[in-house]
Amino acid sequence: MRLAEYTDYTLRVLMYCASNPGRLVTIAEMAERHGVSRNHLMKIVSDLGRQGLLATMRGRGGGVQLMKKPEDIGIGDVVRAAETDFRLVECFDDATNTCAISPTCRMKHLLDGALAAYFRELDGATLADLVLPPVTPGEAGAGVVIRVRATAPANEDAPAPARVRTARRAARPVPSQRPRTVRA
Repeated sequence: MRLAEYTDYTLRVLMYCASNPGRLVTIAEMAERHGVSRNHLMKIVSDLGRQGLLATMRGRGGGVQLMKKPEDIGIGDVVRAAETDFRLVECFDDATNTCAISPTCRMKHLLDGALAAYFRELDGATLADLVLPPVTPGEAGAGVVIRVRATAPANEDAPAPARVRTARRAARPVPSQRPRTVRA
């Protein structure tokens, strides 16, 4: 099963906000960080605001931040809200199923079980499980891990060893304005 890009970036937005506790992050900042268009992220942020997961503040000094604690945001719930279609094969939808072997096929039952197992795993995880906590107070963003290739591979077939470093950025103070939620 493959997540849609929309769901992938929805999770990234939430992870980025969770990695930057105590401060507002901007859509422009996230767009630059992830190499995604601002317009795409604006739609995601708007949807997350309507779901009650993000608080948004417009204007100078504005941005977004989590409305709930990361440990209270279930990954299974986020994926269900972001994905539009969980039909793994045609026969999952009785209205459009034209498969000639459906009456005797057992694949639907197998894939139903696989989908249930997939969601059991996602339902067992929270946003807090996906990000590292800041190392010390004031090091917001320290929970975002970046993989960097140390050197070019000596052999074309052998991958280069990856070293992991943690991104550290100075925390910006949260503006005194109170965040508001976006309502549809």
